[in-house]
Amino acid sequence: MNPNEENGQTPQPVAYDAEGRPLYAHPPIAPHPQAPQVVQTMRPLEPAKPEISPAIKAKHEESQRQFPFLNLSEGEFVIKSMRRHPIGLFIPMTIGVIFLALALSILFGYELIAEALDLSGPSASVESALLPVGLLCVLIGLGMFVSYYVYTNNKFFLTNESVIQEIQTSLFSRHEQTVSLGNIEDASFRQTNIIQNLFDYGSIRLSTEGDETTYRFTYVARPKEHIATLNNAVEAFKLGRPVGSDDN
Repeated sequence: MNPNEENGQTPQPVAYDAEGRPLYAHPPIAPHPQAPQVVQTMRPLEPAKPEISPAIKAKHEESQRQFPFLNLSEGEFVIKSMRRHPIGLFIPMTIGVIFLALALSILFGYELIAEALDLSGPSASVESALLPVGLLCVLIGLGMFVSYYVYTNNKFFLTNESVIQEIQTSLFSRHEQTVSLGNIEDASFRQTNIIQNLFDYGSIRLSTEGDETTYRFTYVARPKEHIATLNNAVEAFKLGRPVGSDDN
C-alpha cells in the first residue's frame, strides 16, 4: 500500500511523461462500484381467476345451452340475440316462386306449347317434359333454400363482454367476428327510407378504437331498441359496472 495512503495523504507523482501526465509509484486505486442487488420474487404460474358469482355462472350455462355454437369465455353470457328481419327474404323468395310458377305452367300447358311449336312424336307428350321440368323445379327450390339458410344464419349477439357476429356467406362458408365492448368507440343505427321505418328494420354500425375497423349488420329488426341496449352495455363495461340483462 502507498505510504501516503496509510497516512491519509493524497499520493504525489514521482515523475511526468512526455505529455505532462503524472506518473505515480503506486497508482491510486479506484473505488469498486457497488454490486447491484438481486431481488428474487415468486409469482404464480397462472394468474388468479376472477371470482364468478352463482348468478353469472347460471346465465353463462343457460347461454351455452341456447347458443352452443358460440365461443363464450368463462362468465360470459348472451344479453341480446339480434336476427335479421324477414323482409330481406321477400325478393329472393318472390323470384323463386315466380320461376316455379313458370316451370309448372310449362308442364301443365305442354300440349298447347307442343302444338304451337308443331312438335310431333314422343316429344309432344307431357311425359317427355316431366323430367326436365322436374329438375328445373328442384334447382329453383334448392336456390330458395340456400337463400333462406344463408340469410337466417347471419346473426348478431350482444354479451356482457363483447359483440359476436355470425357471418354465413354461402351454404358451407361461415365465420365469426368478435369485438370487445371495451374496444367499441361508436355504435349507431340507420334507417334510410320509408319502407325501413314502416317495417321497423335497418342497419347497425360499430366502429372500434385504434384500427378504425367498422362492422355492419343489415336488416336488423328493431335497430333503435338494440342500439340503446348496446350503448348501455358498452358504457357499463367501460365504467366497470356489471353488464347484464334478462332480455334476450
